[in-house]
Amino acid sequence: MHNVFTMILAGGKGERLNPLTEQRAKPAVPFGGKYRIIDFTLSNCLNSGLRRIAVLIQYKSHSLDKHIRSGWNILNSELGEYIASVPPQQRISEEWYKGTADAVYQNLFLLDSEHADYLLILAGDHIYKMNYAEMYHWLIAKNADAVVGALDIPIQDATRFGVISVDEELRIKRFDEKPAAPTPIPGDPTHAFASMGIYLFKTEAIRRYLTADAQEGTAHDFGKNIIPRMIEEGRVYAFKFQDENKKAVKYWRDIGTLDAYWEANMDLIAVDPLFNLYDPNWPIRTYQGQFPPAKFVFAQDFQGGRMGVALDSIICGGCIISGGRVQNSILSPNVRVQDHADVRESIVMENVVIGEQSRIRRAIIDKDVIIPPKTEIGYDREADAQRFKVTESGLVVISKGMKLHASLDSSG
Repeated sequence: MHNVFTMILAGGKGERLNPLTEQRAKPAVPFGGKYRIIDFTLSNCLNSGLRRIAVLIQYKSHSLDKHIRSGWNILNSELGEYIASVPPQQRISEEWYKGTADAVYQNLFLLDSEHADYLLILAGDHIYKMNYAEMYHWLIAKNADAVVGALDIPIQDATRFGVISVDEELRIKRFDEKPAAPTPIPGDPTHAFASMGIYLFKTEAIRRYLTADAQEGTAHDFGKNIIPRMIEEGRVYAFKFQDENKKAVKYWRDIGTLDAYWEANMDLIAVDPLFNLYDPNWPIRTYQGQFPPAKFVFAQDFQGGRMGVALDSIICGGCIISGGRVQNSILSPNVRVQDHADVRESIVMENVVIGEQSRIRRAIIDKDVIIPPKTEIGYDREADAQRFKVTESGLVVISKGMKLHASLDSSG
């Protein structure tokens, strides 16, 4: 993999995850307690043997850039290895990136300076495990100009994706964006191939297509413009997703909505979660803050007594459950749950304090929020909607650093 240069597209606004993306890019949104969404793509790169990685950032990039510098400065630059965040350089245009293809085109100078024969394009906002080396071997075996990662999904769900039509050799014949009648996989009428937004190119081929596309009035998008043209003129193959998660059902998530984000987090606390964080053969790295161990205090096992407990939950370092109850929830580092507070089915991010006798249910509480004593959230949808964002399913989302006042928010 030493001859593969990697670009991770991490500049999207992630508007459907608002307010979690009010102050950060989508790849920087916390996930699973102590991780950020981009950690999963970066861990895949590291586990696949990739050592030259440029993360192309753009909107609200401070949090993401800080995370990469703090947690991913782990390679030896003297050996030509690095993981670096790269903001828009404006070497070619004074505009910001106009599409996925334009983002790569504006950074072709990186590819030229590295003299790599192959370019791997990844998205920084998906949750999955994949060995990209297998994709590289497939490109070599097929002598392809490009290979597109393909996920086989039920054909009734394929209308929401870019669908890849292939022949028996998995050579791509057509690419359709959200088709009304998806083309099934040969030999399997119940499934279709959806594009994963993962592309591996021969450098000499992709440079030609990016340069030509930049001169035209297109959307400058890989799925809409570059791949369809390469299919017409070159050798483009699908690579069937090989899941390193090693479960009965393949796991790949584009966490595009708040409800999908909550559901993916809640799956992690199951007895046998769909996504395995505990596989020593495929470690997921992140920035590890210097927090003390989690602590649970007060064991007054009598009527009206205080008891600090957490059940079916993920509790990160620095948390103190001080006479409160946490159930079916995920607590990021340095969270405090005070006396007789009750937290259920919720995601609580860093530096949050849950005041005594508060009740929280089906909520996402972003960083640096103090919940006043006796506050109720998730029990009165109408009252919640007056103060917070509430999704269609009734999930309550509290913005980062939001100031709550006991006089307004107390249930009495």
